[in-house]
Amino acid sequence: MKIFKFGGMSIKDAEGFKNVTHIIDKHRKSDLVCVISALGKTTNHLEELTTAFYHRTSGKKKYFDEIKSEHQRVMTALFEEDDREALQAVQALFDILEGYLQKEPSENFDFEYDQIVSFGELFSSTILFQYMRKQGMPVVSLDARKLIITDTSYREARVDWEKTERKIQKAVSQQLKMGNIVLTQGFIGGSTEGISTTLGREGSDFSAAIFAYVLNAENVSIWKDVEGLLNADPKKFEHTVKLDKISYREAIELAYYGASVIHPKTLKPLQNKNIPLLVKSFIHSDGEGSIIHDFKNQKMIPCFIKKTNQILLSISPKDFSFIAEENLSTIFAIFAFFGFKINLMQNSAISFSVCVDHRQNLDQLIEELQTEFYVKYNQNVELLTVRHYKTDSLTGLIEHKKVILEQRNRTTLQVVLK
Repeated sequence: MKIFKFGGMSIKDAEGFKNVTHIIDKHRKSDLVCVISALGKTTNHLEELTTAFYHRTSGKKKYFDEIKSEHQRVMTALFEEDDREALQAVQALFDILEGYLQKEPSENFDFEYDQIVSFGELFSSTILFQYMRKQGMPVVSLDARKLIITDTSYREARVDWEKTERKIQKAVSQQLKMGNIVLTQGFIGGSTEGISTTLGREGSDFSAAIFAYVLNAENVSIWKDVEGLLNADPKKFEHTVKLDKISYREAIELAYYGASVIHPKTLKPLQNKNIPLLVKSFIHSDGEGSIIHDFKNQKMIPCFIKKTNQILLSISPKDFSFIAEENLSTIFAIFAFFGFKINLMQNSAISFSVCVDHRQNLDQLIEELQTEFYVKYNQNVELLTVRHYKTDSLTGLIEHKKVILEQRNRTTLQVVLK
């Protein structure tokens, strides 16, 4: 049994849905569970809609109409007017979302985020399910919110593995025995009370790993718009190189530093059961791609990771005491409470500097830190990480930019640029 995960770029338009259906059809001799992301840039647009809804701004209707129009264009290209069941299934989801947007938002932005942004995967998986049915394929759609059971840590929900295993094994095994291809959604889950949750940005990879782990899958294939796992994002760097095979350990390091091809939480459950992760191209679907598995003694080449929209904070105790265990404990607790992941840290005797992703609640984080510390910060900085760097690794990458922090160890170089 295999797990396929299709990202948003693989279904960005009607031709993408047709291509994904073709790939699935080619592999249907295997038992398949297919995890589907939101269409194209829908998640970004739903995030804009959530912000407009939460802050009660006039852009709410515009964002909703744009999202609906984009999906209607795909539907028009895939279905005829008499395909009423398919058209009604997608329209019903938009009706539910539109109704939700009429209410007053709660005070919890992350809660509202999960209720709204989760619709992206519901839209796309419903369209693909209806199109595959139209092609006569044996397919069933299962709601991931009823299978991946989580707590209510909205936007970064934690999986209840015991309950999730029971739910998935019962529902999926039954459908596979009937000869069905199983479609479900990535990125989303649900609490025991039935409230929608999300697993973190780019969490569809993690969803695929969850299904693989509890079903003891043969492997997981992540289908992307690149030929495999590259040593850098080709949208940000020139002259990228494909990594044919790397170890779980190295992939986890790359994921930790922000490599966009893999979600940081994806690899642990796969490593625990020694399940290979394949990164393949949906454009050249017969290509070998890349394999992440338990490889030893790999030859390392430099890998480049760029994170933008970063915040660099410098934190100093108001009493000029050392940045020691007690102060660090307090600082880490505050970052954890507000849900910030630290991408870089560096300390001196009386100062502690960290680089984090920008989040909606940045002002609240800073306000809480300022109760005990002096806080200075730079917004909109860039964090460049080079794994297995060489002496010339930064050549051409930092020209016309100011280096405001640099840190290196034996394997990794990081610079913060303004």
